[in-house]
Amino acid sequence: MENAKISNLYDLDETIAKEYLEQFTYPWEALKGISEFIKKLGPTLDPEKFEKRGEDIWVAKSAKVAPTACLNGPLIIDEDAEIRHCAFVRGSAIVGKGSVVGNSTELKNDIIFNSVQVPHYNYVGDSILGYKSHMGAGSITSNVKSDKTLVVVKDGDEKIETGLKKFGAMLGDYVEVGCNSVLNPGTVIGRHTNVYPLSSVRGVIPANSIFKKPGEVVQKKEA
Repeated sequence: MENAKISNLYDLDETIAKEYLEQFTYPWEALKGISEFIKKLGPTLDPEKFEKRGEDIWVAKSAKVAPTACLNGPLIIDEDAEIRHCAFVRGSAIVGKGSVVGNSTELKNDIIFNSVQVPHYNYVGDSILGYKSHMGAGSITSNVKSDKTLVVVKDGDEKIETGLKKFGAMLGDYVEVGCNSVLNPGTVIGRHTNVYPLSSVRGVIPANSIFKKPGEVVQKKEA
């Protein structure tokens, strides 16, 4: 399942979690260990650039954090990130350099790469969002199946049993998700792909494509 491999989704130079992610083939394999990784990495961060704000919470001094934001550890907020009014970080999260976590956005067990935007009313749980990816207002990752069974990643006839009950979405670099879309459990979206607003997305969506609706995914035309 080449489309779902870390090497085909992400530029690992654009995350503080590079060394952690390098040990895995598929990104969802990293979900179980995010919390422990943060606890190990946090104490090694440069105290000239980061301050400890609570138990297992490290925030870059250059980051902007609204006084109304709720921060729970383990958590790392990297340089120049912005955590806006009433954002809710439930913990086990890495927010990359220059990323924006907006009003009423909730994060839980995520790796957010550098320059990612989840700026308005987003829920992002058990997910990894690649460099410069963007989730439109109201778009969410659904991270538990309605029947509570374990998540299976599907790409055509190929299937991978993840063994995970909680698994949101893996967004490659530069992915654009339209407003009020739902990314169903086990969704993987390739680099430079756009998702139309109001979409319900599942499975593996190839890179450089446009998801218009289920069954209608077209490749982008080369400029």
